[in-house]
Amino acid sequence: MIEVKNIIKSFEGRVVLNNISAVFETGKTNLIIGRSGSGKTVMIKSIIGLIKPDSGQILYDNRDFTCMNKKELHDVRREMGMLFQGSALFDSMTVLENVMFPLEMFSKDSKKEKLARAQFCLDRVNLTEAGNLFPSEISGGMMKRAAIARAIALKPKYLFCDEPNSGLDPKTSLLIDDLIHSITIEYKMTTVINTHDMNSVMNIGDNIIFIKEGVKEWEGNKDQVINSTNKALNDFVFASDLFKKVKENEMFNNEG
Repeated sequence: MIEVKNIIKSFEGRVVLNNISAVFETGKTNLIIGRSGSGKTVMIKSIIGLIKPDSGQILYDNRDFTCMNKKELHDVRREMGMLFQGSALFDSMTVLENVMFPLEMFSKDSKKEKLARAQFCLDRVNLTEAGNLFPSEISGGMMKRAAIARAIALKPKYLFCDEPNSGLDPKTSLLIDDLIHSITIEYKMTTVINTHDMNSVMNIGDNIIFIKEGVKEWEGNKDQVINSTNKALNDFVFASDLFKKVKENEMFNNEG
């Protein structure tokens, strides 16, 4: 579990995160949503330590990340997995070598054990036959799955995903959502996802926080989104005609 308590962050006098508190639960997909410029990217960067908040606490299983020494920080970061928006695979490495990269950097296992772990991760994301291919030889969806395999190679307790569906078609996006959700449950990880994708909200939003202009405007889950009366949330989530119809149908069914 990750708990954020009263986080405040400003840049040049402009408050970007204004006293935000939230709990990200283990074994669930925890989504941070909001418009561009709302503060959600600063939020996730603060949680993983790329940005230091002006005040507040960030607790990893009751360990305060904001006041750790170097060794403690290293130990917690060793427990993190990252899925970057653009996958961030190394072009000069094969898919298998990309998955092995964090193992080569941080694991003390033998070469044979590292290879076995990397292949296991590729098998888990259904890329069994892609290990010897280069990133330029696989599709965008396969690149995302390879990046997920790399993110879980070190058996992280905490998984962070930045716009995991960016650039993917709707069908592939759903597959990536389902994969992230299933491995979160399977490995009992605390997964935090920064996303604009409303399909993700409706599909895997176990816990959701909605940030508006640096303030936590709403929190709940995918079922509560449908019935929410929060205007700012509704204007954001149900902006498209399709999702407006979803909302209207749900309201009609509830009245009936």
